[in-house]
Amino acid sequence: MKIAVSGCLLGEKVRFDGGHKEERFVTRELGRYMEFVSFCPEAPAFGTPRPSIRLVDVEGNVRVWSNKDNSDLTEPLQREVESQADMLSKEPLCGIILKARSPSCGLGSTKLYRTNGHTEGKSDGLFAKACKEHFALLPIEDEGRLQDLWLRENFIMAIFAYDAFERFKQEATMKALVHFHTCNKFLLQAKDETLYRQMGQLVGNAEHLAFSELLERYELLFKTAINRKSSIKRTRNVLEHMAGFFKRDLTPGEKAALREQIGDYAARLVPLAVPLSTLKLFAQKYAQHYLLEQSFLEPYPKTLALRSYIDSGR
Repeated sequence: MKIAVSGCLLGEKVRFDGGHKEERFVTRELGRYMEFVSFCPEAPAFGTPRPSIRLVDVEGNVRVWSNKDNSDLTEPLQREVESQADMLSKEPLCGIILKARSPSCGLGSTKLYRTNGHTEGKSDGLFAKACKEHFALLPIEDEGRLQDLWLRENFIMAIFAYDAFERFKQEATMKALVHFHTCNKFLLQAKDETLYRQMGQLVGNAEHLAFSELLERYELLFKTAINRKSSIKRTRNVLEHMAGFFKRDLTPGEKAALREQIGDYAARLVPLAVPLSTLKLFAQKYAQHYLLEQSFLEPYPKTLALRSYIDSGR
């Protein structure tokens, strides 16, 4: 499994000052499960160390200016942006992590200046913009936004779901697609109920599509859905639906305890891991294999512990 990461976040000394900005969650936590593809368009374009740069709005066009002498450096950076985007297109990526606030890699977080030196607002860096254009369905975040535990959990869930689909697609059949869709039911419902239903209609294939076309349409919907953000409200609905599988098995006390855990999660008193652990325990006890196959129970390695924090829900 591969993701592309800004080189400075991996500890590479490619920043304008010759330093790095290693992001330990990436290198130490994600590094246990995936291979990194490093990129940095600024270093090969201008060398390291180098004068810093900024984005400038010049009559409606975003340009790259040197902070040293205000020279226009857009063209050499744009050439390297296109070269590295092409390099990444040749890799089987499942996601991209960019450097926040960078003139090349900031994801909506880069300051945009006017020609008089005053700030105008924020924008995408040149490489971030290229990534959004070239890799529209890939999960993409910057390390600044990943400090938000809700965004982090959604992003990690998305890249693992993306990888799961890519692996499934290698030997996809109609029967396998039905199973894949079934196993991802609750994950998809927590993301976007409407898209989930559209995928279900596709799997039903009332239009009698050729499987190749059906799979292509399903892929678009699936990859769009996993990039949507989950919510506490939708997740609560999923938890209650899952709890309904035990209505004939649990004692009144067990039902009350499970309802309380789900309610406490919705009230942001306990993290999602609490009711999920109980649901998984009951699914194992009562051999609810349908639930045990659900990717929603463990969408990524549990050692990442992303559902152990109240702030991972919103």
